[in-house]
Amino acid sequence: MAQSMKLTCLECGQVNRVPAERLGTGAKCGTCGARLIPGKVAEIDLATLEKAARNDDLPLVVDFWAPWCGPCRMMAPEFSKAAQELGGQARLVKLNTEAHPKAGATYGIRGIPTMAGFVGGREKARQSGAMPAAQIVNWVKSAF
Repeated sequence: MAQSMKLTCLECGQVNRVPAERLGTGAKCGTCGARLIPGKVAEIDLATLEKAARNDDLPLVVDFWAPWCGPCRMMAPEFSKAAQELGGQARLVKLNTEAHPKAGATYGIRGIPTMAGFVGGREKARQSGAMPAAQIVNWVKSAF
């Protein structure tokens, strides 16, 4: 029997089971039809983050940011490049701490940009400060 992985849909929040071999082939949510690994950065809210961090088997890397933060805006295109490069190895998402202030307190975010990586219900790694795409990719690959 093929191994399956749990992934939370970043659009509707439904938890899906996906055969591991289908991760890179455009697996879609059984409820809303959205791609589960979109190959680009998704903007999520606190409820989606909490559900995905708790349930997902594939690493979820969150960029905690705010629109007024210069380093955050500088890192945004680099984070997007890293998301494309990592494909089915991890999902990269952004959470706007200004729009979701409770997220900063819930996850102990002291400064932005801060990246936190979750897998299997636990935070596995954290990194603060803006980084170029290659450094983000290397950090994700070494942390998970």
